[in-house]
Amino acid sequence: MNLAAFDLNLLKVLDALLIEGSTTRAASHVGLSQPAVSAALGRLRTALDDPLFVREGAALRPTEFATELREPIRAHLSGLEQTLAGAGPFDPAECDASFRISGSDYFSVMLLPALMQRLAKLAPNVRLSFVDLIQPRNLQEMGRMDVDIALPCTHEIPSKIVAEPMFWSAWQVVARVDHPRLMRSGIGEGDGIPIDLYCDMDHVVFSSEGRHASYEDQMLSTLGRSRHVALSVGSFRDLYETVAGSDLLAVLPGTLARAVAGRFRLTAHPVPFPMEPALLWVAWNRWQTDDPAHRWLREEIANLMRHLNDVDRPLPKSTKDCNASVKAAE
Repeated sequence: MNLAAFDLNLLKVLDALLIEGSTTRAASHVGLSQPAVSAALGRLRTALDDPLFVREGAALRPTEFATELREPIRAHLSGLEQTLAGAGPFDPAECDASFRISGSDYFSVMLLPALMQRLAKLAPNVRLSFVDLIQPRNLQEMGRMDVDIALPCTHEIPSKIVAEPMFWSAWQVVARVDHPRLMRSGIGEGDGIPIDLYCDMDHVVFSSEGRHASYEDQMLSTLGRSRHVALSVGSFRDLYETVAGSDLLAVLPGTLARAVAGRFRLTAHPVPFPMEPALLWVAWNRWQTDDPAHRWLREEIANLMRHLNDVDRPLPKSTKDCNASVKAAE
């Protein structure tokens, strides 16, 4: 392709189409009319010799080629925006950016109320969309899924993603207050549940894929033990609400268990076998590292979450530190 003859303004339209999946919404995104965006799409198709999008109902689905363009275009446009913005001080009160944050509903309880209070005070024009799109196994797809910040629970961060560890969280077993079997066994709030009793009771697990086996079952299998999982649910709220209204047990991050125990009349207990604590990160796309608004928001998130650490263990190095060490050695 002859770059000298290519209108680079078309890249902003393509970026908006990849984000919005609609010519109407893309038009609003870039401040053009819908016919102007449609015309720009026609020019892009000719210049790039690819249909770029196919219509599926009211939506536009990107072709494989267009999907491959998403991350490099976003990276270059973001870098250009940062360069043109200059190095002046960032004022959150003047920021009107929008961000998409991906995380489980753990953060609906543990982060969003405090974060929205913080934004209302310091950055009232910033808008957030909270979505549950990114699982640890597909963190590398953040850029393609138009997620600005992910909050994964994982021990492995892909090399193309930058991440900062926030805190460790131990696990706890939760049961409803006045659970008949626990009461008959004389087990109250905070008491340990013998592993024989634990394995003999029915359980509900959190699984976004509907699986009836989880990390707990892997740990039990190493001890030659098993349990009966009667139900799997796709959110933590479903997990603790089910426990509150049934005789099922569940395992929750201890930070969340303590936060919801009083409201949902739950008791919390140590897990009766060894379990590696959860490690929570704030993660982002590499090209967003130096964006002032993005940097400010992710630092606010990390600062609001760090106090939740309840495991006496050093946090691992951030991937940012690791990447800096690699660059210094080159």
